[in-house]
Amino acid sequence: MFDIWLPLLSGLVLLILGGEFLVRGAVRVAERFGVSPLVIGLTLVGFGTSAPELVTSVRAALAGAPGIAYGNITGSNIANILLIAGVSALIAPMAVQSAALRRDGGVMLAATLVFAVLAATVPVTRAAGAGFVLALAAYIWLAVRQERTPAADHGALYDKAAALEGVDPAIVPASQPRLPVWRPLATALAGLALVIGGGGLLVDGAVELARSMAVSETVIGLTIVAVGTSAPELATSVAAALRRQGEMAFGNIIGSNIYNLMGIGGATALIAPSEVPGRIAGFDNPVMVLVTLGFLALAWTGLRVSRREGAVLLAGYAAYLWWLWPAA
Repeated sequence: MFDIWLPLLSGLVLLILGGEFLVRGAVRVAERFGVSPLVIGLTLVGFGTSAPELVTSVRAALAGAPGIAYGNITGSNIANILLIAGVSALIAPMAVQSAALRRDGGVMLAATLVFAVLAATVPVTRAAGAGFVLALAAYIWLAVRQERTPAADHGALYDKAAALEGVDPAIVPASQPRLPVWRPLATALAGLALVIGGGGLLVDGAVELARSMAVSETVIGLTIVAVGTSAPELATSVAAALRRQGEMAFGNIIGSNIYNLMGIGGATALIAPSEVPGRIAGFDNPVMVLVTLGFLALAWTGLRVSRREGAVLLAGYAAYLWWLWPAA
């Protein structure tokens, strides 16, 4: 089993480190070309913690493993809500901004429903992938416009970037000595190489693990791969909760789920279109829809997710895992 777990764990480490280097370098290059800190925060920084999921799903789809590709997307969204939100709320109740809940929560719910319906009815084609990517671009454009409005309530993408800044201040735009542009560009390219290499190792290890344990690739994608690639979101949300910044933890989860569905789901279908496995379309996607509805309902009750509700979320994730593995 060592020769299986080594590439699996090595792939995760390379994905996370590479994602950070990629974002740091890209942010500095964007600064040199005069891109505003707000736009950088809502795009490059926002995409940063989703890089592991993106590369893993695309590599899996290209390798002919749709169970890992789409299991990673659906499993990450379920883990973001039940596991990460549950842990964060146990540490400190998550305050919820009503504007973020109305706008961004609605976008997350709509994206979840559309993704689930498409997966259950038709193959996810390049046209569908392009539609998701364009919808994400339109959403980011609207978010940038609203964040530029004076006295506007911050949305999920802003909170996601702010939560990441709390974990690693060096990853956000800041006044620093001007360096030759080749240095941040080299950092970004090195990060990209690490992410691509890590994604390949992770997918290969996941496929071998599924074979050795006699479980389906879909189950491995929904659990081990999904939780592993969600590690940056877990670290970011927990750090925000420890600082008693529950609204940032909430925004990080909402923003990550939107990126997963529109950005990663769209890019995966655009690059390597395939049919979503029947197991995911028939069971796990409906679970994702119910979990999303339940999370938003909890958030509406007093505009907060309490410790007791966090415990319920965690118990729900334990029940989901218990149900998932026997079904393999």
